[in-house]
Amino acid sequence: MSLQGSFLTDDQFLCSICLEVFTNPCSTPCGHSFCMACISRYWDGTKVTQCPLCKKTFQKRPDLQVNRTLREITEQFKSMTGGEVSGREKNRGKGGFKGVEELKKRKTPRRLPEAQITLTREPISTLAPPTTNSLASSVPKDTELTSPNQDWTHPPPPNSRSSGRRRFTLSGAASLQSLPLCDIHRRGILVYCRTDHVFICPECETEDHYDHDTVTIEAEWMETKAKLVVSEQQIQEMIQQKTRKIEEIRMSVTELEVAMERETVGSVGLFSMLASAIERSQAQLMEVMEISRRTAERQADAMIRDLEREVEELRRRESALAELAQSDDHLHCVKMFSTISNPPPTKDWTAVSVNADLGTSMVYRSLAALVDKFQKELKNVLETGFPTPGLEPSPVRQQPRVKRVQEYALDVTLDPTTAHPRLVLSEDRKSVRCGGRHQLVPDNPERFDRVVCVLGREAMSSGKHYWEVEVGGKTDWDLGVARRSVNRKGKIDYTPNNGFWFLSLRNRSKYAFRTEPSTDVHMNLPPQKIGIFVDYEKGQVSFYNVDAKVHIYTFNDIFSENVYPFFSPCTNKSGKNDMPLIITPVNMSD
Repeated sequence: MSLQGSFLTDDQFLCSICLEVFTNPCSTPCGHSFCMACISRYWDGTKVTQCPLCKKTFQKRPDLQVNRTLREITEQFKSMTGGEVSGREKNRGKGGFKGVEELKKRKTPRRLPEAQITLTREPISTLAPPTTNSLASSVPKDTELTSPNQDWTHPPPPNSRSSGRRRFTLSGAASLQSLPLCDIHRRGILVYCRTDHVFICPECETEDHYDHDTVTIEAEWMETKAKLVVSEQQIQEMIQQKTRKIEEIRMSVTELEVAMERETVGSVGLFSMLASAIERSQAQLMEVMEISRRTAERQADAMIRDLEREVEELRRRESALAELAQSDDHLHCVKMFSTISNPPPTKDWTAVSVNADLGTSMVYRSLAALVDKFQKELKNVLETGFPTPGLEPSPVRQQPRVKRVQEYALDVTLDPTTAHPRLVLSEDRKSVRCGGRHQLVPDNPERFDRVVCVLGREAMSSGKHYWEVEVGGKTDWDLGVARRSVNRKGKIDYTPNNGFWFLSLRNRSKYAFRTEPSTDVHMNLPPQKIGIFVDYEKGQVSFYNVDAKVHIYTFNDIFSENVYPFFSPCTNKSGKNDMPLIITPVNMSD
């Protein structure tokens, strides 16, 4: 055996964190060893518990114990090296963790001191033939070595002293590497029988395995080592396959989250459109029925008045005839009878009746058409998924649509004549926040006096328009559009029926649209900037999360007059909601 192979190096006993010989060594679940104090300090400063060497992450910080066996071996190694400690020991704990790069640079193993190498005379039958020249270089020149021509397979008798051969042995831990002996012949096991797959000594080879396929153990190891490389490559390929599968599964989870976001946005838009259509139809139905009722009442009142006049005339004729019957003036009776005997002219009321048609059929037909459209869109969702035709597509999925929206950018500025007295507008009229007290401003008809809101200057009476508002850092706000004729004094019901279409945030996390009733919206990505798009001809007001490029919601209604941008920073909540709403330029490159 090679004596060099039995040497122990200090690298085998170094902690890869402090680069010093182990002190109270402990092992992690992945099999790597460190000083107990070093690995504890390393994990104390991190949020994620992982091995410093292989970077394996542990869900729970391991409960480490001192590796007693490794500690005993380390102590034995220190005693073999005379208690020698590297000069870097004085830096332990001062320079932090040094990592493994410095350890990799140390390639030269430290040999045991020569004092640990002893020369003893042993029977030649217990020796193994030398396989390297490293021994000769480490032995004093006056030491007698075995002749290179010595026949190792036929050694002299144990009691023979003529050969003068010497056996070199290592004391301490190195003696654990001594050559194993054959139980039968007490000779060193140097041969491997491939036929029987056993390790044997030269005597066994001569007696029992002379016709077998035998090789030296070193030769067998060289072939096994080549196979080991192939096995290692196979295992590495398996590891790579498993790693790719892990990434594939993680990617599937990410795609599932994206699909859920798309499904959420699409379903909210789809059902909100149906809900809005039903609400509008219900309102129209009530309005049409009320109009029909009022018309029928007016018609009935007119007919009743006409009939009452005719009845009154007939009663006068009836009274005149009764008086004529009691008169004694025969001449007068004859003259007047011909005049009052014929009934007065009246209207033929036989076919006249009050119109009982409520006029709701038109509303039902319109609602039936909307429901039919909803069913078609629902069928498209089943076949192709979201986004579907008829709903505003998400900007993050279809970039051409986003560019078309951004091409209608409107330079919006705030109108100070409409601002609530507590609102503070910037000089460029591009931002608004709520102050702590009322300002001295004229109480003109255009100004809101109850709710802290303000309108934009730009009126929209046709076409398409788009603008963006920064909302980051705020806990409450309202954004959208409002009709020109909305009520601005006193308490106001902010609903589409009253001319307001906007999105609201309350308490940092509750998003809702002011429909009847209000529509809550859950957003996984809280928006920092809101985009508002108005299509006047289609009667649509759409809202977008600009940074995430996600469509949030679309109102569908009918505009019959000018609409204006609507802003409400809400009250400052004792400073918690003091951040302003900022109208930002539209970035056409997004």
